[in-house]
Order: sequence, then structure tokens, then C-alpha cells
Amino acid sequence: MKDMILGVRKRLHASQEEMANMIGVSFATVNRWENGHSTPNKAAQLRLYDLCRERGVDLEEMIREKIATAVSLVPTQSGKVLLFHGSKSGINGPIAPISRDRCDFGKGFYMGTDPYQPLTLISDFEQSRFYVISLGLTDLRVLTVKPDLEWAMLVAYCRGKMDAARGTTLYERYAAMRKEFDVIAGSIADDRMFYVLDNFFLGNITDKALVMSLSALQLGQQYVAITEKACAHAKIEGEIELSHLERTFLRDLSEANRVKGVNLANEICRDYRREGLFFDEILKEAGRKG
Repeated sequence: MKDMILGVRKRLHASQEEMANMIGVSFATVNRWENGHSTPNKAAQLRLYDLCRERGVDLEEMIREKIATAVSLVPTQSGKVLLFHGSKSGINGPIAPISRDRCDFGKGFYMGTDPYQPLTLISDFEQSRFYVISLGLTDLRVLTVKPDLEWAMLVAYCRGKMDAARGTTLYERYAAMRKEFDVIAGSIADDRMFYVLDNFFLGNITDKALVMSLSALQLGQQYVAITEKACAHAKIEGEIELSHLERTFLRDLSEANRVKGVNLANEICRDYRREGLFFDEILKEAGRKG
């Protein structure tokens, strides 16, 4: 937290006394914060956050710098990728494929290439933890799924949306795909894409509108360790502490991005609402083919 306080003050071009006056505390209090002798309480952090918004302090840049510093401390390792993971209550014990069954790619241990996706997922939980994870891909069977209809249908299978086509060649294809690999790498269905996917599964938009939304929203990439073997190849390289100020900023950022993404997706879906096939039509066609 002390680095955040100092970083904010430098961006404000303020002395400790000037910053203290801005947020209604004493000079000695700011001095103790920056020296790490004490930590601002939640109320003080919220006042500091309001000050950052008023003065245009780029908190996103500061958080990215903090993460980049943590990543730079991890030695480069051949055959491994560095990823990020957010946990609502922290990782206790060995890494394991214990997420909910109906996540994007089913039960597994989820990691992302972009830190902001897991960060925004855990920002509402004060006991949550944020980790830098290395994943060794050597000797693992990795399925890479492009952000297209194939990705959406695999997500549909993993979320139980394809049960009406159970027993068909289409259904068995994705069932086999889910079982044959240790790791699945593909786009993240964040809040923006979750909205579009649900509309596809509900029959409100076509596959054409879905695919165009996938291209426009530029989703981050996630790696999902779906077997015990894959989880054994994942290692915690570091933990990044999050302050109440940072969590508050991340919640606001997530909501702003969600609104922008949903608006963009709505425009795309309107433009392509008459092109392509609906989800139930795809399943019916699969049923006819067997």
C-alpha cells in the first residue's frame, strides 16, 4: 500500500503535507503510510480514490506497473507460460481442477493471460487473492480453440446447453474434445461475452452475430488445466496484494467496461440479426444427421 500512496502523491505533484490536506488527514499520517508504519483504513482509501478520480490519476496504469514488477521477478523458464489467477478465498493446498462444472470449459483450474479479467472477478471479495502462475506445457495435451463458432459450441457443451442434442455426432464431438486434452486454451467469456452467449443460447441472435461479436470484443485468452496432471504442471510464482482502493477501482472499471461491451455487442447483433443460424436450428440439424 505504501508504494500506491507514494505513486498517487507523485502523480499529483504534491508534498506529503499538501496531499494530507487534500484528503483530510495530518502530515504525520501520510508520512507513516509512505514509510509502511501504518495503513490507511477503508474510509481514507475511499477518500484517496475520490481524489484520484477528481484529479485524473491513472490508477489502471499504476496497477499494471505493479503487476509488471511482480512478473519481472519471475525467472524466464523454457516451455512455460506466465498466467494470472484470482481466487475468492485464496489457494489452500495443491492446485486442483475444482472450479464449477458449468464454467466456460467445464471443471478445471482457470488462468488468464490478461490480469484484469481475474482481477475484476475477485474485486468484490475482501478475502480474495491474486496470483502469478507458471504453467509448464511440455508433455501436456493442449487444445487451442479460436474465438469462433467452434469455441461457442464447446462452451455450450461445457455449460450444459447442448443436452438436447445428446447422442448426436455433434454432441459426442464436443464430449470427446473435452476428455482428450489436459489443457484447453481459448477466449474468456467475460461479462460482455457472457451476455452475447446467453442471447445466442436463448435464440435471440444468430451464430453470425455471435462470431462478429467475438471478433469485435477482443476477448482475453485463458488456459484451463482440466486434469490433475495439468494442475501438477502449474506453480504459484507470486501473490500480488490488493488494497481496498484498488478493489474499488477495479469494480468501477469492470462495470464501465461491461456497459461499453454490451452496447457494442447490441449494435453488432442488430446489424447481423437476420444472417446465420440460431442455436436451436444448429441442434435440430445435428439431430437430423444423427
